Amino acid sequence: MENLRSQFLLNPEITFLNFGSFGACPKPVFEEYQRFQLELERDPVQFITVKGYDYIRESREALAGYIGCEADDVVYTPNPTFAINIVAKNLKLQPGDEVLSTDLEYGALDRTWAFYCAEKGAKYVRQHISLPLVSKEQFLADFWKGYSEKTKAVFISQITSTTGLIFPVKEICAEAKKRGLLTIVDGAHVPGHIPLNLNELEADIYTGACHKWMLTPKGSSFLYVKKAFQEWMDPLVVSWGYDAAYPSSSQFLDYHQFNGTRDFSAYLTIPRAIAFMEEHNWWAVAATCRKLVQSNYQRFCDLMETAPLAPITDEFFGQLASISIRTNDPIALKNKLFQEHQIEIPVMPHGDAVYLRYSINAFNDQSDLDKLYDVVAKLKSEKQLLY
Repeated sequence: MENLRSQFLLNPEITFLNFGSFGACPKPVFEEYQRFQLELERDPVQFITVKGYDYIRESREALAGYIGCEADDVVYTPNPTFAINIVAKNLKLQPGDEVLSTDLEYGALDRTWAFYCAEKGAKYVRQHISLPLVSKEQFLADFWKGYSEKTKAVFISQITSTTGLIFPVKEICAEAKKRGLLTIVDGAHVPGHIPLNLNELEADIYTGACHKWMLTPKGSSFLYVKKAFQEWMDPLVVSWGYDAAYPSSSQFLDYHQFNGTRDFSAYLTIPRAIAFMEEHNWWAVAATCRKLVQSNYQRFCDLMETAPLAPITDEFFGQLASISIRTNDPIALKNKLFQEHQIEIPVMPHGDAVYLRYSINAFNDQSDLDKLYDVVAKLKSEKQLLY
């Protein structure tokens, strides 16, 4: 794989192993971002009130082609948390109803569901998933143990944040459909990371980040909703699209496309990001990165004296891998890795566990993981990790 570090704006003095948190934007995509921002500043009225509608439509059409859905079934949001807040607020839950999830979900969205379920007298069920995973069948068996006659909806990550594991969401959606359940998928880490076709996945509702693995500037994500459920998606922020003076053919777009003055230039870079990935044969790049992630994973687990979180295959691992570690101060360890060794990598508590998660993209190579290994081995030998 050609190392594409020169295409990114990352500080060359930092060993960047944390693409998974906020992504990183290639120079051509960032230049497109700045071009739109300059156009906005040169004529803000025309940009926001006239040209912006066409620009966003063109961007949504490009995104829809990339993720396999219709353009009018997608609206842009700043991040997946914003998107799930729209959904959770509008979900018609009654006292006693349940939303089935796992105990491995993103913390901000656990809080979102806990808040809205408590407000409605419903219950957010964080079904325990046994780790390490043995097989897809084991995961599915664990997950559906949380189902009851009170379950109304399923909320699940396709790729989890803290563990980096890929979950069998297609099978979850198919089974949920048989049981008459609404399916809501957090795909924050999916677009640009592993192939996504929403028409084939058949989730009822799906959110993904473009500013992670799709390489766009920060603050660009999307919410997909099947047409059957769009009508009950009231806006999180009520603005001109509600009871619109000049309504479009889609209430869904009117309610959510514009919610007050903001710079939406990041959304408009999505066609350029897709073009950048096509220019660099991105699925081949992703495959090489995935191989680097997987070929190093066992040795990190051996160093940490722990087991892989799942079989080391494409079924469970993409460009992220999390290693269980033992430390009584994750924040201090993260800061030490960055401040003393210039390694940018998350150290994330989740329940009783703590994970060191590395992510690999086109600017990384084996030397980055070798540096991490050597530093962690040194910290371990100096008793700065608890073993």
